[in-house]
Amino acid sequence: MKQLFVIRHAKSSWDIAGQSDFERPLNERGHRDAPQMAGRLFKSGTRLDALVSSPANRALTTAQYFAEAFDFKKKDIITVDRLYHASAETFYDVIAGELKDKWDSVAIFSHNPGITYFANSLGVVQMDNMPTCGIIGVKADIKSWADFAKAGKEFLLIDYPKKIS
Repeated sequence: MKQLFVIRHAKSSWDIAGQSDFERPLNERGHRDAPQMAGRLFKSGTRLDALVSSPANRALTTAQYFAEAFDFKKKDIITVDRLYHASAETFYDVIAGELKDKWDSVAIFSHNPGITYFANSLGVVQMDNMPTCGIIGVKADIKSWADFAKAGKEFLLIDYPKKIS
């Protein structure tokens, strides 16, 4: 059994004129929401074996908050360049090609619009727009991540900062 948690980066800042999209940081709300959401996922009883992130500043910073909550070292976050502006197909390629089978539970951090398309492709939720710092969790009865794309997925959770429990 494998579990995948798909996490959109927290709210980013547009305050610095001319700053590249890749370098955009989190804004104040993002710095508040990311640790809160990491704590909520941890308190749900979820355990993670790996954190895999786009190397863009806002996604990696979000992943670092999750690393702190789950007692990972920041240097243990795996960055995958292809997760920056990834299509749904790219997510499946990264899962099949980058995730180690010894990992049973993985969080992937990335960006819109690809993350919304990917989340919808999982067949457990349908949404127009995955919220910033939103989390969707699924599980698949597989032994290898290479089998994830074709496997049936079962809904685990959906959470986002403005969700009322």
